[in-house]
Amino acid sequence: MEKIINRYNYSWLFLLCATLMTASCRKEALLNAKPSTSLVIPSSIQDFQAILDATLTMNVTPSLGEASADNYYLTDTKFQSAQPVVQNTYLWAKDIFGASTNIDDWNYPYEQVFNANVVLEGLAKMQATASNQQDINTLTGYALFYRAYAFFNVAQVFAPPYDSTTASSDLGIPLRLSSDITAPSIRATVKDTYAQIIDDLNRACKLTPTALPTANRNRPSRPAVYACLARVYQSMRAYKEAGAAADSALQLYSSLIDYNTVAVATLPFKNNNAETIFQSNFSSYAQTLIPVIGIAIIDSNLYRSYAANDLRLSLYFRVVSGVPGPRGGYSGSLFTFSGLATDELYLIRAESYARAGQASLAMADLNTLLSKRFTTGTFIPYTATDAADALQQILAERRKELELRGGLRWMDLRRLNKEGYNITLTRVVNGQTYTLPPNSPLYTLPIPPDVITLSGITQNAR
Repeated sequence: MEKIINRYNYSWLFLLCATLMTASCRKEALLNAKPSTSLVIPSSIQDFQAILDATLTMNVTPSLGEASADNYYLTDTKFQSAQPVVQNTYLWAKDIFGASTNIDDWNYPYEQVFNANVVLEGLAKMQATASNQQDINTLTGYALFYRAYAFFNVAQVFAPPYDSTTASSDLGIPLRLSSDITAPSIRATVKDTYAQIIDDLNRACKLTPTALPTANRNRPSRPAVYACLARVYQSMRAYKEAGAAADSALQLYSSLIDYNTVAVATLPFKNNNAETIFQSNFSSYAQTLIPVIGIAIIDSNLYRSYAANDLRLSLYFRVVSGVPGPRGGYSGSLFTFSGLATDELYLIRAESYARAGQASLAMADLNTLLSKRFTTGTFIPYTATDAADALQQILAERRKELELRGGLRWMDLRRLNKEGYNITLTRVVNGQTYTLPPNSPLYTLPIPPDVITLSGITQNAR
């Protein structure tokens, strides 16, 4: 994770952001507050870049979706040691948060939105000159990407999955498009939520650099914008558009790691590894997924699905006393990777081809990826009898390739059950069985209660 720039005093900025995010703050106190003249209001290119480079804020994503998914399970003993929010999430309880406040999965994205809006508004007020126009354009693109990325990540947890037949009436998320913290929060429809995300990304695409910033992959780029669009469209089941966006990203950057070159270690992958297009991680706080990683056991069906010569088996998992658990982050740290990478793009494009009936192209993409995952000299290219067979193989490999990555399994469960896959999740704790039926309203998590109290927005039905 890149070094955060701390040369500027953003006390007033973060005071405003904290006020927006914390239920205990009173609006009348905010309205009467005035910034000290000794504090610096961000106004320069350097100020705005520093805000967006604050990776511990801007490159953090929700994790409760992944914690709700089926790639892992907990023993009774490990379950008892987990935080209450994690326990409730694990069991798909109607009330996840109880009395807990300041929930990271909501707060971080909306802090990112606030910061992005501050930057967008500040840049719009700057006098453009020949010497700063390019910087203004680039930072505008960055901010638009961050806002879209934040909105999308919130929607995967706190809004129902996209369904074109109901999107115009389903409740989405608040789309805060200014830094005015006194403006009321109103939940947009799911249709409008995704329209805003796509519009921000399309605008960002025209402004972000074409080249991937290989030394600073915490910063957006045009490949990252296309990669994010591909993920967004796939979540919407707009597979043609998802494939086109993935193709656009891969035309600009397509590097894959040969797993034969990666040594088995506690953390086998490196920060800024060659497949990373945009770096982000799950929140590290106790109420989210990070504590689960150390105590999780990988789903036995998933673990058994890897071939003996599949290098992911040793690079993704560690086995202790015969029990497989996750080894470490794809980003070279204990912070679980949630960003955008080329392996996901190959899978998105392959799935798009398969759904369009182009089985040979689909399998070519799948084999391009898998040829880098097996022990040298042992990989036999996969074949498919038809496009439907290709699709099933791609979906199986998608789960294996992207385990515990970015909440993608949760996104896949939501979208695939909309298509009739009828995947039922099951947990057993202390002898009691809990299930999550397909298309259950529990696939949409409750909005934190302090947010409901502060904003008055409608709570999700559970």
